[in-house]
Amino acid sequence: MALNIVLHQPEIPQNTGNIGRTCVAVGARLHLIEPLGFLLNEKALKRAGMDYWHELDVSTYVNYQEFLEKNPEAKIYYATTKGRKLYSDVAYEPDCYLMFGKESGGIPEEILKEHPDTCIRIPMLGDTRSLNLSNAAAIVTYEALRQNKFQNMKLEGELHRLHW
Repeated sequence: MALNIVLHQPEIPQNTGNIGRTCVAVGARLHLIEPLGFLLNEKALKRAGMDYWHELDVSTYVNYQEFLEKNPEAKIYYATTKGRKLYSDVAYEPDCYLMFGKESGGIPEEILKEHPDTCIRIPMLGDTRSLNLSNAAAIVTYEALRQNKFQNMKLEGELHRLHW
């Protein structure tokens, strides 16, 4: 399984670092569409990604068009508060792409309008505008992994000092 997480113009390095750490933990690839709100060598990015950042499979693109050109067969699900389908109501392919927009504005509506059938949303109460980007990415990523039976992942834990 080679799940892909795509961040469209992320602005906050700590969120991208957290998402990068999640990618390493689940074997996903990270795709970053510029412009970024930070430098890839920024301390906050590396701190949030902890010591896993060097293990991350990450690609950057100058814009959305370049991303599409370099990933022509990508099955993309667009996470947005404007989506008509719940994230839990779609069937994720093992190698799909989960796209998330920038913290201040999400994925541009011009992109969403072109793909209404693959726009997904995370339900929230009342007037809540959105969830934190790294939390939203984790929620959708783990649903895709769950649907694919957590393929190739460690499913049992062990105590460090004590025994069951």
